Amino acid sequence: MTAESVVRRGAGRPPRISRAEIFEAVLGLVDAEGLDTVSMRRVAALVSVQASSLYNHVSTKEELLDGAADQVVAGVDVSAFDTGDWLAALESWARSYHAALAQHPKMVPWFARGVRRGERSLRNADRVYGGIVAAGWSRRDATLIGAATVNLIYGAALGSFAAGFPDDPSAYSPALAHLGDAHRLRSHRAALDRGSFELGLRLHIDGLARIYRSTGADGAPALSRGTAGGSGTGPEGDRPEGDRP
Repeated sequence: MTAESVVRRGAGRPPRISRAEIFEAVLGLVDAEGLDTVSMRRVAALVSVQASSLYNHVSTKEELLDGAADQVVAGVDVSAFDTGDWLAALESWARSYHAALAQHPKMVPWFARGVRRGERSLRNADRVYGGIVAAGWSRRDATLIGAATVNLIYGAALGSFAAGFPDDPSAYSPALAHLGDAHRLRSHRAALDRGSFELGLRLHIDGLARIYRSTGADGAPALSRGTAGGSGTGPEGDRPEGDRP
């Protein structure tokens, strides 16, 4: 199925478009054909307007892709941060984010670039960061926790461990004594990929819970209390001047 068959506007409709329609078209194009196929001219054709008209709504290809990313983020649930249980909320958000990316795998490399200016993306970031800070973490530690969680999500979404192993038994020499069944991994790809993400998330959440319980005399949690050598992010130790994130 081509992008045109999914998102092209019906004949006879007036050439009025909204930013939402544009971004939906971009997302449909990426889902069908990949990031490299996105251009102002191609998207304009999909929504049946001239490229010059498209510039009334967006300025660059990057803005198109940020908007498409925001369409993906619309499916990410951050409501659990309203409950006050920051750990359960972090876990719920991570699963929801991972599931949303799984629906649009060809968009994942754009997310992994780390630049997202869409309104929903920024709103979600604010909710997540605010929920972690409200639990008592410093702004700096909250930034590290959010970044570590996002890195786990993107890492799991970007690639497949199982896909890295050939499914041809002859690819494995007899000298590889422990890889006799490695050719079977691809047939279990979905289960292995999901299971490895869940394991990583479980270890991440359990580790944060352990550190959170190790509060200091001031009653505040700190990442440096849960590691042997501190957080290792600068010569001044755990918290830079001003406690900046």
